Amino acid sequence: MENKPHPLDMENMPLRLRHVYILIIASAGQCFGGMLAILVGVIAPLIAITRHPALPSWLQGVICTSGLVGIMLGSLFFGRLSDKYGYLFFFRLCPLIVTGASLWIYFCPTIPLLVVCLLLIGLAIGGSYALDPSYLSEIMPAKWRRTMLGLSKAMSGVGNIVMIFIAYIVLKHSDNPAIWHKLFLVLALLALLTFLSRFWFVESPAWLLAHGKTAEAERNLQHFLGQDVRFGELPSKKESTDSSASRQNFFTRQNLKRVILSGVPWGCEGMGVYGIGIFTPVLLLTLGLIQRGENPFERVVESLRFTFYINLFVMFGFILGLSVVRRFNLIKTQYWGFILSAFGLAVTWVGYIWHAPAGVLLTGFLLFELALNAGPHLSTFELPSRIYTLQERAEGEGIASALGKLGAIIATFVIPLLLDWGGGSLVLLIAIAVLLIGGIITRLLGFQIVKE
Repeated sequence: MENKPHPLDMENMPLRLRHVYILIIASAGQCFGGMLAILVGVIAPLIAITRHPALPSWLQGVICTSGLVGIMLGSLFFGRLSDKYGYLFFFRLCPLIVTGASLWIYFCPTIPLLVVCLLLIGLAIGGSYALDPSYLSEIMPAKWRRTMLGLSKAMSGVGNIVMIFIAYIVLKHSDNPAIWHKLFLVLALLALLTFLSRFWFVESPAWLLAHGKTAEAERNLQHFLGQDVRFGELPSKKESTDSSASRQNFFTRQNLKRVILSGVPWGCEGMGVYGIGIFTPVLLLTLGLIQRGENPFERVVESLRFTFYINLFVMFGFILGLSVVRRFNLIKTQYWGFILSAFGLAVTWVGYIWHAPAGVLLTGFLLFELALNAGPHLSTFELPSRIYTLQERAEGEGIASALGKLGAIIATFVIPLLLDWGGGSLVLLIAIAVLLIGGIITRLLGFQIVKE
């Protein structure tokens, strides 16, 4: 008589290659977000060079923020719809939108169309920000969940580095700023590959389970992880499927605390990741860490080279966060990440005020990047999936991501103004204050809501 293998509980099973495959496909949206941030930072000065003085500063601001506005709206829009209708359709739709909009820019590189297409690309990336962690947190084993969510978030750093490297090579060998639209072909090709790879995916088993479709949920779970895998105890935890009631009760007093905890620190983190991230070359130039040249195009290319090295250090922060920091309490990790990143910028500010050697300023800036990416950049992405129920998860993650992008939008608009009003010193002081606010909110609400 043949012995059947003992069924595995998905929560406690060992990690399989299928988990890694799911991680790669479900993390593409994070990679696109990193690539878009670099693209925006590159094309804005290139367009200004090719169209100067016809391109006013306010229009440059619109270009820089249109993608972020799209991400904010997409996080809310797709998060809510996917909670109601399921993840799969929108999970496939998002990379298709990125492909179409990127090709549109490639073939028709006009400024009005660029703004519209960046908004569409942002909408799709925002949808991915709401959906990607939902798939991962619901399929990964409990032991590996936090690591896999962290690896997914780290893909944004990979997107940064890939786009910086490609842009540097293309611009270095062309000497023509007017080819900025051709950089979108890279994003289009990767998004198309992602769309095709997602045909293997099926509807989220946890979403089906939460909506009373237990048999289909079991089949989809086995499609993802194998015929010997079962839900274990999860069916007994099935929640109410009354979506209208869920919508009405989402902003209860307790959920309002969750919205603040998951969204406001994410917005504060957006000041560092997107605000300072997009304007890193300009800020480093203002602080005297990049020498000024006579040719503006050459300055853009040189800033890309320097930013590439900075982003390698950002990846080191991700690695440190995934290998060491993830073992610590999530709230403590986020709190101390905010505090240390603020301290790093404070070192840079003091060095700038007292005319310290460039090494002091750079050390503080690298400490800022290390602490931000080892702490809040990872933890703010993971936190919503830890504090919302299955039925509310995609919408909760969408709201948190939207608030995060709202912070990034504000920073992207404000930083050029701050540079005009008070130079690099004022930018650093405001950024320090914002990071400290993120740490304070994390400390005040975090330990009330997250029990580890």
